[in-house]
Amino acid sequence: MIDHCGRSIDYLRISITDRCNLRCVYCMPEGGVQSFRHEDVLNYEEIVRVVRQAAALGVRHLRVTGGEPMARKGCLELVDMLHHIPGIETIALTTNGLLLDGRIAEAQAKGLTSLNISMDSVDAEIFRTMTRGGDVHTVLRVIDEALAAGLKVKINAVPVRGMNDAGLTQVAELARTRPICVRFIELMPLGCGKGLAPIPTDEMMARMEAAFGAMAADTSVHGYGPAKYVRPAGFVGSLGFISPLSHEFCDQCNRVRLTADGFLKLCLNHKAGVDLRALLRGGATDAQVRETLADAIANKPQRHGFLETVADAESRRMNEIGG
Repeated sequence: MIDHCGRSIDYLRISITDRCNLRCVYCMPEGGVQSFRHEDVLNYEEIVRVVRQAAALGVRHLRVTGGEPMARKGCLELVDMLHHIPGIETIALTTNGLLLDGRIAEAQAKGLTSLNISMDSVDAEIFRTMTRGGDVHTVLRVIDEALAAGLKVKINAVPVRGMNDAGLTQVAELARTRPICVRFIELMPLGCGKGLAPIPTDEMMARMEAAFGAMAADTSVHGYGPAKYVRPAGFVGSLGFISPLSHEFCDQCNRVRLTADGFLKLCLNHKAGVDLRALLRGGATDAQVRETLADAIANKPQRHGFLETVADAESRRMNEIGG
């Protein structure tokens, strides 16, 4: 599927819940939020129906997200359903890892291709503070269980000045002896992230070079997103940098998002999109769903405009949009 900017859209991120077992500082308020009503969330059959039509238009890569996707009952059964859709090549899960403890073999058997695990620090106290209650030791155990099972694993760390910046080289150290990608993602000014201080990619790269020496570009294919990868000397794994603010990559964007309440979101910072839930529950045929997807994707916004004034700027939190 080619949009009006000539970009090939082959990647769909699917949020299946806005609920989470943690309250990360840049994602949700400490006291939690009012969750979507059960009846407002797409059921798994509706999600599969959307994905079938998206696959018919050329979507090949899926990422199941939340909230915390494993907080929704039957998450891995959905992965199994998606795995059997013709045209789908990869299925990844973005998770904090805690609810996957002891379930890696099951996830792999259901067709999961890879894991992206959110972990902003390896320091137990910093991790507990940033997640408001998480246990980093459980996450580390899940990472090693996944690697032992042969799953591809990426670590997503969001550098926040004054919170986890002192220990980010220790997060990077996980890639020294493990075949994983540790990615540092610039904090975006959405929801709870608006009041926090990001650390730009150039500064992060300078910190990594100061700690590990010169880093060679890693041109291996690690996924289907915008990260730029390097490999320090002596590392088994790689370090990645995702820079939506300091090195905008909108011209290479290949994705759209399906929120848990059924909204096809065309760009992270724009409200533009289509209410697919209303379409699905209003009696639309598969052909009508496919045509609606095609028309919407064709008009995907050209740029996110995070650093500018955007008329239809997104106001929802990340747990509502999908991480």
